[in-house]
Amino acid sequence: MLLLLLALPAVLCPGGGGEEAFQGPTSYHAIQISSFINSSWAQTQGSGWLGDVQIHGWDSAANRAVFLKPWSKGNFSDEEVTELEELIQVYLNGFFLEVQDHASEFQMEYPFEIQGIAGCKLYSGGGTVSFLQGALGGLDFLSLKNYSCVPAPEGGSRAQRICELLSQYKGIQDIGEKLLFETCPRYLLGVLDAGKAELQRQVKPEAWLSAGPSPGPGRLLLVCHVSGFYPKPVWVMWMRENYVQYYHWYLGKECAEPLTQPFGVSCSMKTLCIIINQTNKSFSSRSLKAKPNNTRNHLIKLGTNRLSGAISSDFKA
Repeated sequence: MLLLLLALPAVLCPGGGGEEAFQGPTSYHAIQISSFINSSWAQTQGSGWLGDVQIHGWDSAANRAVFLKPWSKGNFSDEEVTELEELIQVYLNGFFLEVQDHASEFQMEYPFEIQGIAGCKLYSGGGTVSFLQGALGGLDFLSLKNYSCVPAPEGGSRAQRICELLSQYKGIQDIGEKLLFETCPRYLLGVLDAGKAELQRQVKPEAWLSAGPSPGPGRLLLVCHVSGFYPKPVWVMWMRENYVQYYHWYLGKECAEPLTQPFGVSCSMKTLCIIINQTNKSFSSRSLKAKPNNTRNHLIKLGTNRLSGAISSDFKA
């Protein structure tokens, strides 16, 4: 029951795209992370992703899906969405009970965490493939292949025994297969069409600098603003004197770095705010230092032009 139930969150949050006609995301995955603190307390986090763009969340308190885009429902009616939300509630309740009932039998020591990923992908020519994987404590545990539960080598005999247990739940298996192999692809096509204008829109990110409120005497708050990235998030990285200070995902709020200099001392520094397309997220921090997205560095004054790529500023504190 554990593995097959992991398929249910995939219904509200599928993603993908036709590679022939759709220049955008080509895969969907829903993520479930369930933490079991003790035998009576568990909590879960859920999210749905269309390619690299998150379009759904899950509000555990209200037991409802959170739609992060106006088109996140695809072509599903409100009634269909409500029915699926209720199904997910039933799933989560059953999932927690089943895991806690079998935790001792399968030697799961509290606290532990179960992760699940499920979804579907649309290939050239219109073919689809669905996938589902489960992990325990960050290690591969189970997967679904040809409608069958397959234990991962890392799962050992425990994964094998759980696969044998899952095969006994024929009713749950049928529901899970229908949701994963029928509902998910149908929803995927609908949401790709509904969000096509946004997903195919290409906007080059812009960045500019400004001086924020002073954190105190002799200190300057340098703020890097980023706008225009669409639809994916981007990396924002601060560099000082050619060394990376820090970098993080930038989702729409300002990123700011307080720069401290002794009061009354005049000295020049150069700080660089670099925006990096998400496609380059595989670069290591080391390569980012030497090769920050192959962009040119533009020297600008605080509060002036907006430029694409990397921008830097010379200033005196």
